[in-house]
Amino acid sequence: MARAINPSTIRAPFARYSHAMEVVPGQRLVFCSGQLGVAANDDVPETVEEQAELCFKNIAAILRDAGMTLADIVRLNAFVTARQHMFGYMAVRDRMVGNPPPASTLVIVSGFTREEFLVEVEAVAAAPLR
Repeated sequence: MARAINPSTIRAPFARYSHAMEVVPGQRLVFCSGQLGVAANDDVPETVEEQAELCFKNIAAILRDAGMTLADIVRLNAFVTARQHMFGYMAVRDRMVGNPPPASTLVIVSGFTREEFLVEVEAVAAAPLR
């Protein structure tokens, strides 16, 4: 079980995320590489929301193979190619992750390996030992 840490002595989070997540002893961790909004058949949707949805579906598949779900995510790092993509990504993130929301960072970058990619998401998840 992870525990959210949001001290009342600092500014509240800007959006739906936790300032920190404590992973208690006896948990196993899974570190997911950055996932892009690309389908298994190499299709890339046009919108950031559709791409973010694929990012989280890919992460869910990885976590499922480890016996975990998106609700086990304790840390997200996300990258978007423009400020206007921020809110579309965040809407998908907020819908896909559990409670408490994970610790999260969102960075605007100049681009990815292919021009059509708009978002990339990497995750860390924690769950009890099997």
